[in-house]
Amino acid sequence: MAAAAARTDSKSQASIPPYMKAISGSLGGVVEACCLQPIDVIKTRLQLDRGGAYKGIAHCGSTVVRTEGVRALWKGLTPFATHLTLKYTLRMGSNAMFQSAFKDSETGKVSNHGRLLSGFGAGVLEALAIVTPFEVVKIRLQQQKGLSPELFKYKGPIHCARTIVREESILGLWSGAAPTVMRNGTNQAVMFTAKNSFDVLLWNKHEGDGKPLQPWQSMISGFLAGTAGPFCTGPFDVVKTRLMAQTRDGEGGLKYKGMVHAIRTIYAEEGLVALWRGLLPRLMRIPPGQAIMWAVADQVTGLYEKRYLLDAPL
Repeated sequence: MAAAAARTDSKSQASIPPYMKAISGSLGGVVEACCLQPIDVIKTRLQLDRGGAYKGIAHCGSTVVRTEGVRALWKGLTPFATHLTLKYTLRMGSNAMFQSAFKDSETGKVSNHGRLLSGFGAGVLEALAIVTPFEVVKIRLQQQKGLSPELFKYKGPIHCARTIVREESILGLWSGAAPTVMRNGTNQAVMFTAKNSFDVLLWNKHEGDGKPLQPWQSMISGFLAGTAGPFCTGPFDVVKTRLMAQTRDGEGGLKYKGMVHAIRTIYAEEGLVALWRGLLPRLMRIPPGQAIMWAVADQVTGLYEKRYLLDAPL
């Protein structure tokens, strides 16, 4: 009996390896990108709209469809889907690695403090390695308007990246890196901590316990976990978009000199509310996106738990 108890205790402390978390995140990212790309396009257009051309989310979406066609709502899908897949792979895998460093050596558990630090570290890493260059390309493609692709400056993701490097140097692909780091670090610190808390509070689910979550349960936990970030990081997201979208004028200058200068300029010229422009479409995209991603990721990791952690039949 002692041996059986030891095996049970060992399994209760077992955790899903980082590589499996990375795989689950990549699959969730593909599904999320295909479902929610139109909302991301609308969010970007609203954030770049200084002249008030769009009256709101519905008006922006209908205007894009009327003037550019339905396919315009999926502009930038290739870099967006690629960037989401790589981002979630790195985010989920690195967060699992960071959490392993914060685990209690006796209980195998991670404190909320450790989850916050792990999430922030994963957010910073994904922001610098993947998010910033992909979002620069995505935003440059999304801000192009019109029905004639031959008139666009950027002909596609690869052409866009090459043009940016040629005209602005390689550092042009990391425009807006500072607010992106702040946005993603804060978002992931909150999201991973909140997701774990909601799983425990709502479903009494603990990692490695072999208790499978139904997709709808994962979607509720993921949706709730994804709501706090947009409110906290709205200014960083607006500034990130402005910095990534700007190109040098005829004299080689830039309107925004950096994150702090951009915040001060937007506040002075457009008011405080402008720093949260695009908040509603972010709330329409991020919480549903987290719901979709976690619904997929939890099913993948749940199968691993049942098969390899508890030796249960599938």
